[in-house]
Amino acid sequence: MSKIPFSKIIAGTMTWGIWGKNCNTEQMISLMNTCLDSGITAFDHADIYGGYTTEKDFGKAFSQSKIDRSAIQLISKCGIQMLSENRNNKIKHYQYSRDYIIASAEQSLKNLQTDYLDLLLLHRPSPLMQADEIAEAVEKLKITGKVLDFGVSNFTPSQCNLVETKTKINYNQIEFSITNLEPMLDGSLDHMQTNRITPMCWSPLGTVFRDDNEQSQRIQKTADELASKYEVSNDIILLAWILKHPAGILPVCGTSDKKRLANLMQATKIEMEIEDWFSLWTASTGNDVP
Repeated sequence: MSKIPFSKIIAGTMTWGIWGKNCNTEQMISLMNTCLDSGITAFDHADIYGGYTTEKDFGKAFSQSKIDRSAIQLISKCGIQMLSENRNNKIKHYQYSRDYIIASAEQSLKNLQTDYLDLLLLHRPSPLMQADEIAEAVEKLKITGKVLDFGVSNFTPSQCNLVETKTKINYNQIEFSITNLEPMLDGSLDHMQTNRITPMCWSPLGTVFRDDNEQSQRIQKTADELASKYEVSNDIILLAWILKHPAGILPVCGTSDKKRLANLMQATKIEMEIEDWFSLWTASTGNDVP
């Protein structure tokens, strides 16, 4: 369903800057090349990452990397107004006026040192957003060639429907993983398939390796068994589980570890058997399917 030729795994850059590994220019260039060498060509950003600093750091590295712009895809998000020394905000809020969306996209272009974004996403839904203004902004950005495609992030089906009264949504980046099954059960992924919206998912490994609880232990035990069967690591198994879903979900993987980045695309080569897929779902819920 994707209109842009995104790689099936997307590199999330949130932890590349000061919110994570705090990579310098050379380290960012190295991460970019590791991604490209392994087949990951899409890079996911948001204006707020690093307190409005990570896009600029990435852009500096990209400009020095001599990587061909046509060889990669750049995604960014706008709409969250954070409390930051880089913004004069009194309270965290959302802003989706026509002029703000356009200005945010143009600032991202400057920061990333590129002429266009492959995809612009509205970062989180606002109760005050107006579909007319959103559509006007998107239309202008597309006409001027500054944004090739448009989508949203963390939007419910009804919120997508509201925006789609005025302009087409082609992507929705949501939280989904083996420990966050809700989009598969509440109609979100069904809605995206019905409306030809390509899902992306953030935090695709969920809390499996963060929380030491009974659920994580069950999942890791099953994932370890499948990792042995398919001859990959257990995190690759959890990505392959997501890729098995017919909605065509594109996982956004936020690691800044070169070794892990180099292996992520292994997940795209696994043909997970249906019983193995359900064994992971069962491990997550702790119950057999109804």
